[in-house]
Amino acid sequence: MGTPSKEDPATDADTSSGDAPPSGSSVFAEGERVLAYHGPRIYGAKVQKAELRKKEWKYFVHYLGWSKNWDEWVGAERLLKDTEENVLKQQALEKKQGVDKTSKSGRSTQTKPKGSADAKADKEDIKNNVARGKKRKSDSVIEKDNSSLEKVIKIQIPSALKKQLVDDWEFVTQQDKLVILPRSPNVDEILTKYLEHRSKKDGIMADSIGEILKGIRCYFDKALPMMLLYKKERQQYQKALLGDVSPSTVYGAEHLLRLFVKLPELLAYANVEEETLINLQQKLLDFLKFLQKNQSAFFLSSYEGSKDSDGKGKDD
Repeated sequence: MGTPSKEDPATDADTSSGDAPPSGSSVFAEGERVLAYHGPRIYGAKVQKAELRKKEWKYFVHYLGWSKNWDEWVGAERLLKDTEENVLKQQALEKKQGVDKTSKSGRSTQTKPKGSADAKADKEDIKNNVARGKKRKSDSVIEKDNSSLEKVIKIQIPSALKKQLVDDWEFVTQQDKLVILPRSPNVDEILTKYLEHRSKKDGIMADSIGEILKGIRCYFDKALPMMLLYKKERQQYQKALLGDVSPSTVYGAEHLLRLFVKLPELLAYANVEEETLINLQQKLLDFLKFLQKNQSAFFLSSYEGSKDSDGKGKDD
């Protein structure tokens, strides 16, 4: 299934909950055209809303030439003024990344790389992240590049699991609570249960399903420390994974579900035929239905306060 993207070793909560000093007046105005960092690149964007939250200005931006599904709340550290100097900086980054400049203003026409959503943004921002993965429309031309970056699939997460994602975000970022580790069932055990479930129904298909589940496990183990942890969970991760221990044997459904939010972006970099991706999409949707069916057995209904979880979750 390929290897996860290496472009940004941060999670939704990691870079955007940063330590920017409070500001009395907004640096960017609503309706202002700006340049915005997203992953390792800079994109043209427009500030739709500006709000002062906990003494920090947050901006809801729309990436020009992209679907509204990519709109998100970001901090001021992610934005630049749309000046000639900054445009040159943008173009230099694109050249460094080897971007094919076929749209006006030198913007990339490849699939938009992943970035860091604001962990302190509202619930709607988290919901918007769930359905991402659409190909960017070119500003002036129709893309005809057959690169794997265009073969992005959309994974429709069931509504009950979307709510699970929102609750998960609230527990960790708003209530300072953590998932108790190790989890039971862990990711390995959940994948095994699903394989047994499919084997009983399909029998002959078990081998192909097994390969897909191995890929999911590989993605999970590599992606967890890079993009699936909130900042408040990092100390717990360092204490929980001592020695040669795989994250899939320690973490459970809560963090596995976060992977499915990122999978469309990760699979864009996999060298897989489009027909295979479509088939894979169907298998992943079936797995999500399995998670939903077993939601009460696989997911925690509440987390434990970070300061009371046997020292594993102190995030001070």
